[in-house]
Amino acid sequence: MKVNFLDLKVQYEAIKGEIGEALQAVLEKTAFAGGPFVAKFEEEFAAYCQTEHAVGVGSGTEALWVALLAAGVGPGDEVITVPNTFIATAEAISFTGATPVFVDIDETTHNMDPNLLEGAITGKTKAVIPVHLFGQPADMDPIRIIAKKYDLFLLEDACQAHGAEYKGKRTGSLGDAGAFSFYPGKNLGAYGEAGAVTTNDAELAAKMRMIRDHGQAAKYYHDVVGWNGRMDGFQGAVLSVKLKNLDQWNDGRRRNADLYRQHLTGIEGIIIPEEADFARHVYHLFAIRVQSMDRDAFMQALGEKEIFSGIHYPVPVHLQKAYASMNMGPGSFPVAEKCASEYVSLPMFPELSEEQIRYVSGETGRVMA
Repeated sequence: MKVNFLDLKVQYEAIKGEIGEALQAVLEKTAFAGGPFVAKFEEEFAAYCQTEHAVGVGSGTEALWVALLAAGVGPGDEVITVPNTFIATAEAISFTGATPVFVDIDETTHNMDPNLLEGAITGKTKAVIPVHLFGQPADMDPIRIIAKKYDLFLLEDACQAHGAEYKGKRTGSLGDAGAFSFYPGKNLGAYGEAGAVTTNDAELAAKMRMIRDHGQAAKYYHDVVGWNGRMDGFQGAVLSVKLKNLDQWNDGRRRNADLYRQHLTGIEGIIIPEEADFARHVYHLFAIRVQSMDRDAFMQALGEKEIFSGIHYPVPVHLQKAYASMNMGPGSFPVAEKCASEYVSLPMFPELSEEQIRYVSGETGRVMA
């Protein structure tokens, strides 16, 4: 049996008619760069995230960057985040001119350890970016208390957590702003690159709208140095169609995670992801940790059975060549490094069947035996 890591085609087939109509509407209106389809999606996504505003941009990386710029983060500042994330989190900090500062993670949630946050704050700290890794929210209450105490801008990296909840509140509504990626493989994925920032701060939203559109307050009147960061009309239209299905798709991911737990429990040598009692995890990824055998050999063995897995992310940011100037060697963040060396992401998408999950789990048990 072949089990793909991700299958975007099966999702597309289910909404093909609506997608075709949406794209045709954009063509008829020739509203290709920003425009009414983006504005409609922004309104819908803000309501979905329980916020007042959503600002569509070109990618999740741009969402992080634009939010930091609008908050006044710049050269000489420090921004605290975690090292076990896609490098975009750190890149966005670096491209404001600020310096990323890392704290280690909680080994159970794989998110920022709030107990380590305050110790990393200096007089240069301007912002904090907790990452909701794999679809599980970070423990936001203690992080928010510390951010407020030191007057720090609190930006959620929710790029993997569309629709996830922390104590009943949606990601994107838990800090000063929340950054989302709509890369095609995400829980809410565009048909190309796109992103958005959510916030309840009208002034911040207005600044982000200017920055993404060349700093224009009105056409050809540029109040700040900005950037071309607009979402295009096709992506706005596609995302409006797909947003209506997001809760159903997330429920499918949660169902599949429960099935994996049922069938993987008791297999020695692996750690199954846990859902925190404060969270509603949406399982963008289902990342187990392989501890008692070589990870590459494990993945190769699954591949021989046509089970396709992945690694997210094998090298923490502080150990990447791009950040070698930070002079942080192995052992700097031991929990993040340990987890990064063990992660294997099993197939996860809403349309997985129980038969496929049984097959993946059974072969996992045979490989680990």
